[in-house]
Amino acid sequence: MPDLMVAALPYVLLLVGFVFLIKGADWLVRGSSSIARSFQVSEFIIGLTVVSFGTSLPELVITLFAGAAGEPELAIATVIGSNLANILLVLGVASMIYPMSAASETVWREIPFTLLASLVLAAMLNDAFLGSGTTSGLGRGDGIVLLGSFCAFIYYISQSLRNNPDEEWVGSQAKDSNRRAVIEIIAGGAGLVIGGKCTIGGATTIAENLGMSDALIGLTVVAIGTSLPELATSAVAAYRRNVDIAVGNVVGSNIFNIFIVLGISSVTFPMTYDTSLNVDLGLMIVATILLFAFMFIGHPKRTIQRHEGAFFVLLYIFIIAFAVYRDSGVASTT
Repeated sequence: MPDLMVAALPYVLLLVGFVFLIKGADWLVRGSSSIARSFQVSEFIIGLTVVSFGTSLPELVITLFAGAAGEPELAIATVIGSNLANILLVLGVASMIYPMSAASETVWREIPFTLLASLVLAAMLNDAFLGSGTTSGLGRGDGIVLLGSFCAFIYYISQSLRNNPDEEWVGSQAKDSNRRAVIEIIAGGAGLVIGGKCTIGGATTIAENLGMSDALIGLTVVAIGTSLPELATSAVAAYRRNVDIAVGNVVGSNIFNIFIVLGISSVTFPMTYDTSLNVDLGLMIVATILLFAFMFIGHPKRTIQRHEGAFFVLLYIFIIAFAVYRDSGVASTT
């Protein structure tokens, strides 16, 4: 029995970590949103910054702790895996429940920008291959460029909002007291720290015990775990037929993951890159292209149909199975 408890401890630690990450992000977003409203910040800006950033907080905490622990593969693989899960798993499952529509601005502005962000990331991660460096990875200069690119995107969105006031994001008008908001922010921050430590500790132990690489753990277990909030939210929205902004939220999360999560992480802890992840990086780019293409296939336009959602889910299962097979092959030769 003691041996069984010891063997189960990393999995319990991983589960507890996910719970703290998800709840901590929720508290931090609610508290920050309340404080922002008290200073009369527009709902659109709150939604574009605080709320969107909140959905990427678990990934950010994971990458920061992974960078501090000297596990760059886990950090980068988590972002790639999370973006894959957001498009193929989250939107796929939600579309199978009810077709997911997208706003025109999402189709023509945010999805192409996500694709551009993915291509920029691929170029930055392959410095050695492109002849612009001796080692591949993300340095502090790359992180500054990523953060600057996001600032440019925010400026562009703000200008679009000024020219088209009807685009303003609509959120909850409820206001909590500032005291409660501060408590939520502190509790949320503490939850994220505890969750990050538990998740990294559990994930690395599982990888060592099962002979799995950090990259595989990041692409699968950690990526799916950090995408659970988006999966639950999108599934409920699809069930309630409230799907107008679901695609935009997922695409926005992917933009944050690349520019903010990897930007902050690489500025804090420069990361080397294992080029074996190029296959998964390429699949992330392909998934984004498929999402854009599906906006113009079938009727009505700008909608992911149920059969397209099923294709996304099947493709995701294939990608995960391929990653496990590839990792087992690498492990057997070492």
